[in-house]
Amino acid sequence: MEKYTFVVEDNDDGDRIDKYLDRNIVDYSKMDIKKNIDKGNLFINGIVGKPSSKLKSLDMIEFNIYGVTEMRAVPEDITIDIVYEDEDIIIVNKPQGMVVHPSPGHRSGTLLNALLYYLKENSLKNEIAIKPGIVHRIDQDTSGIIVVAKNIEAHSHLSKQFASHTINRRYHAIVHNNIVEDNGEIDGPICRDAVDTKKRVVDYTNGKDAITHYKVLKRFGNFTYVECNLTTGRTHQIRVHMAYINHPLLGDELYGSNINTYKLLGQALHAKVLGFIHPTTNKYVEFEKEVPEYFKKLLEEFELQL
Repeated sequence: MEKYTFVVEDNDDGDRIDKYLDRNIVDYSKMDIKKNIDKGNLFINGIVGKPSSKLKSLDMIEFNIYGVTEMRAVPEDITIDIVYEDEDIIIVNKPQGMVVHPSPGHRSGTLLNALLYYLKENSLKNEIAIKPGIVHRIDQDTSGIIVVAKNIEAHSHLSKQFASHTINRRYHAIVHNNIVEDNGEIDGPICRDAVDTKKRVVDYTNGKDAITHYKVLKRFGNFTYVECNLTTGRTHQIRVHMAYINHPLLGDELYGSNINTYKLLGQALHAKVLGFIHPTTNKYVEFEKEVPEYFKKLLEEFELQL
């Protein structure tokens, strides 16, 4: 039997529980998950849940899974940048282009596949049974800091912090056009685009609350280097919000221009700082990773053009 606990973040508010579990439990097949929901092994705020149950932000989920027939994720020997590790958490600097966990279009080569191998070979306790718990995600083409839980207690503790918006998340980005104000706030509810389901849009009627704070770090005429601080954590939030105020991210073909002058592999966005209360010590910890080389070279090039 495997036990999973989750605290629903605002980004998942309104989702069906079966889809939520399929997205967040990557070890087991959709069939195994459904069978265990049908057997009454799912509890939402202490009450037995159904596959169609709709989630609300801060809902407490407990799910016990039995009778496993298929493991979805397998260990793969992929080099990853471990920033910090102890008995409860791992801090990883995810490279641009890597998917966080397996999905229908990405069954291998993900951060989870790499972590499964890493923990098997290098765990501090050398416990092969340790399974990484993905607490949050960043987009495939966004680089930067991610925290991963190594046990159920740490996962639950961190999930509550993400759900209650007490995590300190600061991103660095390069956006199109000159931002006149030194700092600002974008308060624009976000929902899925009705036409292009890959995209999100600001929608004051159907969207869910989303707030991004930004400040200008450097102006380069046609581009601006900014730091973004998330109050909420909606899918593509920074990308959607910056495009909404006419400052799409450089390299973001989904929300900006498809003319890739600088031959980027994706949006110039880096999760630079992540701070939270450590699940064991209960003390605030903060981790930081500088922007990747391609990002630095862009800034240097723009600096020379001033």
